[in-house]
Amino acid sequence: MIKTLYIVRHGQTDLNKQGIVQGRGRDTDLNEEGQKQADLFYNAYKSVPFDKVYISALKRTQQSVQQFIDLGIPYEKLSGLDELAWGIYEGQPNTPETKAAFLKLMRDWVAGRLDSKFENGESPNEVRLRQLEALQIIMSHTEEENVLICMHGRAMRLFLCLLTGKPLTEMDNFPHQNLVLYKVTFDGEKFDITSFNNSEHLKSV
Repeated sequence: MIKTLYIVRHGQTDLNKQGIVQGRGRDTDLNEEGQKQADLFYNAYKSVPFDKVYISALKRTQQSVQQFIDLGIPYEKLSGLDELAWGIYEGQPNTPETKAAFLKLMRDWVAGRLDSKFENGESPNEVRLRQLEALQIIMSHTEEENVLICMHGRAMRLFLCLLTGKPLTEMDNFPHQNLVLYKVTFDGEKFDITSFNNSEHLKSV
């Protein structure tokens, strides 16, 4: 089975613009800039013969690829593609205290303490489990050769580790911005990233 995954992060929201973490518990809309990004991505990739679109359960992902869905391409929501839950820090103002809390958590993760999480939040290991379920569903459809996946920043970093066999401690090696593309091919045995952090389609924003 050969399959190509076009994995994008959702377009910009107002909380993105303000530098405020959204997470799994903030179901926000794209802002005007985010919709422009969605338009640019659509115009650049509308000729790709996508067999299926997979999105998270959060509406900002569907809004980002709605134009592909409007073409009649089947789509499916998978909660396994949701953003990592940041718990009590979701939607909180960007203060020295919150910055310190995030810095400590990131250090934990880089050091391999992948069960660390904020109160009411999720750890990377917990996200990995639900992403494995989502990946199993996506890969079970052998007839789908070209797949568009729209998800979230931190979750995408973890998902790319999962696909490429990298330890989750290396998640920050996958940079991203709103509606950036990672193109990943599966040759029947392994996944390879053939387009890394591609933002060419956004150059006219």
